[in-house]
Amino acid sequence: MPSNKQRREAAQRRLQRQLERRAELARKRRRNLLIGISAAAVVLVVATVLLITGIGGDDTDPAAAEPTPTPAAPATPGVVDGSDGTCDWTPADTTSPTANPNLQADTGIPPVEVTPTGTTEVDITTNVGPIGLTLDNANAPCAVASTVYLARQGYFDDTICHRETDSEGLAVLQCGDPSGTGAGGPAYEFPTQVTGEETYPRGTVAMANSGQGFDGSQFFLVHGDSQLPPSYTVLGTIDEAGLATLDTIAANGNDSSNGPGDGAPTQEVRIQSLTVAA
Repeated sequence: MPSNKQRREAAQRRLQRQLERRAELARKRRRNLLIGISAAAVVLVVATVLLITGIGGDDTDPAAAEPTPTPAAPATPGVVDGSDGTCDWTPADTTSPTANPNLQADTGIPPVEVTPTGTTEVDITTNVGPIGLTLDNANAPCAVASTVYLARQGYFDDTICHRETDSEGLAVLQCGDPSGTGAGGPAYEFPTQVTGEETYPRGTVAMANSGQGFDGSQFFLVHGDSQLPPSYTVLGTIDEAGLATLDTIAANGNDSSNGPGDGAPTQEVRIQSLTVAA
């Protein structure tokens, strides 16, 4: 068994790697912005990405919320963070004058050790109906661990799903932000866990992000086959009862405040509880 000192040193090394990856992502994003993409493809990618990231995902700074027009790249292509049983959690700035005021400063940070195998059952009770999820520990060990960690704090309880989109090629309900602004999240973030082969058919639950390659607490529930770039961690699947609930929500529509077919649900959708099955 590793000693406490060895654990601390390993955690420090992981944090350093995380910071280096973030800096490299930023450099690549500036250097490669739109290079090699045709004008028609730019229109399609921008329109799609804005629907998930344009109004702000986890940890978006409201003062600098201009959306990026390119999808977030994986922190390490082809490598799923957490596959070795540990995750890199990066503390978010919640105290400086420039900190995002929508972050929840009191969440703490999940344990480094996670479970990279099996599945986790989650039950969401909403004012519209139940939504059951099966989360995939092997595909998204850190995202699952984060969701479980926050759920056991009651983080998601009595929160609204702030966004519903029902447009051609994108049909999702977005939840997981206690601030209800679309810019909120916990006091930490972690790398988006993608391989580049992700798809988002009906029945998928995935992590939303602000286009920076890092996730927090926001997630989206896919109620219709959606055409998205493989830039969002696939968290798991939605059960049939949950899809029926989502169909009811979609039928009620949205206020199109973010554009045609994209906005706050016309009928408020409130998560009354999100619990992890024993």
